[in-house]
Amino acid sequence: MLNYIWGGLIVLSLIFALSSDINDFARDTYRNGTPLPVTVSFPNEYDSEARRQDVRVRLPADVYQAHFGLPQTVNLAWDGTLVQNEDGRELRFASGADLPEPLATLCARTGDEDCRGPTAGDPTLGSWTTAVAFRPVRWVKMDAIASAALDFAETAVTLALGLIGGLGLWMGLLKIAEASGMLHALVRVTQPLIRLLFPQVPRDHPALGMIVLNLSANMLGLGNAATPLGIKAMQELQTLNSNEDTATDPMVMLLAMNTASVQIVPPVLLVAIMGLQINQLFFSILITTSLSLIVAIVAAKTLGRLKRFRQS
Repeated sequence: MLNYIWGGLIVLSLIFALSSDINDFARDTYRNGTPLPVTVSFPNEYDSEARRQDVRVRLPADVYQAHFGLPQTVNLAWDGTLVQNEDGRELRFASGADLPEPLATLCARTGDEDCRGPTAGDPTLGSWTTAVAFRPVRWVKMDAIASAALDFAETAVTLALGLIGGLGLWMGLLKIAEASGMLHALVRVTQPLIRLLFPQVPRDHPALGMIVLNLSANMLGLGNAATPLGIKAMQELQTLNSNEDTATDPMVMLLAMNTASVQIVPPVLLVAIMGLQINQLFFSILITTSLSLIVAIVAAKTLGRLKRFRQS
């Protein structure tokens, strides 16, 4: 079912992007091929031999409104640079200039760090009225979706590689703990409490050890360690499941407790960000996560007894 939901969302996003881009074509939102009229003034005297000169670019509100067909009540102005060479003149807006839409999108699509475009006409000593020709802008929304997909694909690969390393480390430590008897000793110590939460799991079943280690990692703020341990615990619980497509009560309980994620030690990431200031949040984190754990356990136990939820 989840795959159908994701597939539907992807299709809807593509339809939205395509319809938005077609609407931009129909309305000529970015005025492709039509230079933008601007007024350029020179803080210093204009020098026809200078390759670069500082300028002040002004875009009157009425000109902006007439060009883009959008309401504008404030005159716009930015610092910039006029670049002159044998090929002609190019006007560059200052990097980081606060530009309104759709001018901001036009500039973002120039392929450079700043907003730029060739100008027409010859500069004058005073105020120079010219026009800036930007590159054509097309398929903005489709390009944004493709770029986001590539960025998240890169993030997914990075995350997967990180989990592989953590998974290999902790699975190796688990094998050592199991071979040395430490895992069984830990299960025996915590078994009275674990049995109350997971009564359907037989005594001395491997899933109990994975559950204990998973919950311990969560309590110690070791999120990267808790993930592979939780996956391993679910795999062990699946061996007790007669229906592969339906989660058992122990699976639901483990998932609920992981979602609550009680924290005795603050997460490592939060400590790295806040440093010693994390001490101010210690009791708040402990109280909040403890209450969320209680709610998760009560909800899993209560809903597990209702016929409607047991059937699903």
